Amino acid sequence: MSLDAEAGEVLAPFLEKKRQGGIGPRERMAVPAQEMPAQGPEQRRRNMDEVALGYSENQARLEAERCLGCKNEPCVKGCPVGVPIPRFIAEIQQGDYKAAVNVIKEANLLPAVCGRVCPQEKQCQAECTLGKALKSVDKAVAIGRLERFAADREREQGRVSLPAVKPPTGKKVAVIGSGPAGLTVAADTAREGHDVTVFEAFHKTGGVMIYGIPEFRLPKRIVQADVDGLGGMGVHFETNYLVGRTRTIEELLKKDRFDAVFIGAGAGLPKFLNIPGENYVGVQSANEYLTRTNLMKAYDTERAATPVFRSRIAAVIGGGNVAMDAARMALRLGAEQVHVIYRRTREEMPARAEEVGHALEEGIIFDFLRNPARILGDDKGFVTGIELQKFRLGEPDQSGRRSPVAIPESEYNFDCDMVIVALGNESNPLLTRNTPGLIIDKRGRIVVDETQKTSLDRVYAGGDIVLGAATVILAMGEGRRAAAAVNRLLA
Repeated sequence: MSLDAEAGEVLAPFLEKKRQGGIGPRERMAVPAQEMPAQGPEQRRRNMDEVALGYSENQARLEAERCLGCKNEPCVKGCPVGVPIPRFIAEIQQGDYKAAVNVIKEANLLPAVCGRVCPQEKQCQAECTLGKALKSVDKAVAIGRLERFAADREREQGRVSLPAVKPPTGKKVAVIGSGPAGLTVAADTAREGHDVTVFEAFHKTGGVMIYGIPEFRLPKRIVQADVDGLGGMGVHFETNYLVGRTRTIEELLKKDRFDAVFIGAGAGLPKFLNIPGENYVGVQSANEYLTRTNLMKAYDTERAATPVFRSRIAAVIGGGNVAMDAARMALRLGAEQVHVIYRRTREEMPARAEEVGHALEEGIIFDFLRNPARILGDDKGFVTGIELQKFRLGEPDQSGRRSPVAIPESEYNFDCDMVIVALGNESNPLLTRNTPGLIIDKRGRIVVDETQKTSLDRVYAGGDIVLGAATVILAMGEGRRAAAAVNRLLA
């Protein structure tokens, strides 16, 4: 029996009992959590199509009925942008999916994106009363999946509507970067009637959602639809425009007469291991690898205009979502084996549990408590392997995770022909070096106050260029705070 049919068999008597007034918290807690339909592992590991297929209507209605409708709304407190979660779920319970997505858009104009890539299990769902009562975040209401369902339903039915835009104020806002933070600022300031221009260094808009997150996790048509929506609100986009080179922030303010500037340029400078052998052919950052395969579609060998290194045995260094994306991409590009090398255990991995689970299903091999000491190569300069050292877990570090401790004389050689380094990114110094008076910290991140204002008058910043590598929704949260400050400034 299909997941849809199973949900339908439970849903019909539940709704009948609900009509008769016989549904309480105990009955809701007994409703089974709905599994997300997905492509099978053997099928998906050789295509670029989206892995998670989305809830059916029966599944969405049944999952929504699990919500207890808590008056104190703990889930909202766990959402970085403050989506009115119980309200939108209540609309799904009533079968009014358009009303549901309208409620979401009060706080978030990227619901189809966030429903797919946000770490709900660490945010809204971590605070869910149902999950806590059942003693498992996996049994919390699937808020992200319901958000995706409502957004997808609106788009598929051709009923997408845009927020109301106030009359023009005559004020101009420049947004640097079209990633999650920048798009959020553009949306929230455009609503107030300001003339908004987004400057994007790449030839396509969407930031990390386009160049960083693979098609099989976030289809690019979804991102493009949301960008097109902003265009419908009057937001202008300038691509191939590198602020710091094409134009400075000072020129935007003084020559182009923008009344406020938001910097959401992201963190695009990859970190490396700084070990011997990193210059061998076959070593690359996850940033470059994913940009080639996502933004430039190097996987499409017949039409792509950029090459991509193809391997037999690939090693990915790191344990975050980017490492999972790179590993799963390498598998789809034909690698016979893909190993994820991580110096802690699965319990300490920062990657989403769902992404780790998908990687395991697809055959990715995890080598835990290992870390490279040096990269090995041949006399022609090509990677032939890695010297790995074994580790054990010691005491917790500042983040609360147990620190890895090297085991003496435990080194051994591991054969591979490609190494992808996925250790996070730092801020690209181009913009900050060309902006006098802009204060940054020792890691090159822009320093802001509680309103996201920088050290410069009328200049705000948010997202990865402030946080370091973060999630889409955290970047959007900073964008919302910055937009609110800009709107107060220009009121």
